[in-house]
Amino acid sequence: MPHRAFIGIGSNLGDRKANYFEAIDRIQKIPGTRVLKQSSLYESEPLGDAKTWFVNGVIELETEYGPDELLKRLLQIETTMGRKRVSGKRWGSRIIDLDILLFDSEIINKRNLKVPHPELQNRRFVLLPLSELAPQLVHPKLAASVSALLAGLKDRKKIHLLRAG
Repeated sequence: MPHRAFIGIGSNLGDRKANYFEAIDRIQKIPGTRVLKQSSLYESEPLGDAKTWFVNGVIELETEYGPDELLKRLLQIETTMGRKRVSGKRWGSRIIDLDILLFDSEIINKRNLKVPHPELQNRRFVLLPLSELAPQLVHPKLAASVSALLAGLKDRKKIHLLRAG
């Protein structure tokens, strides 16, 4: 039986929109996986050490893979697209970032994978596009809908909708 997952996508290096859409194209090529919906694109103020604004969005997908195998394949996409991970450095600039936000209604707490994504409820650049796709989806740990989490959000980072084209 296929699984339903929501993936956060971000890029703030190079041609950010092209990176974003290339990642979606590569995800669609994962055997047994298909993208069901895509949010609008948003430009968001960077976190941490990153200097340039991010292009962000969320996709909903259906996959035959479990969460560990899906993560492995997403990390392979990041690597082949040129992402370099720097040990001990979080929230830096990156050519592409692919995060499993939600996977079915599972709660996973492993060293290399935490689902729901631990920062999901704190980030406007995640909740806004996620609310486009699934506003009534309930966060399995917090027992609150995506729209309720967005309404109660304290994040003051700037974000705006990007026009198509």
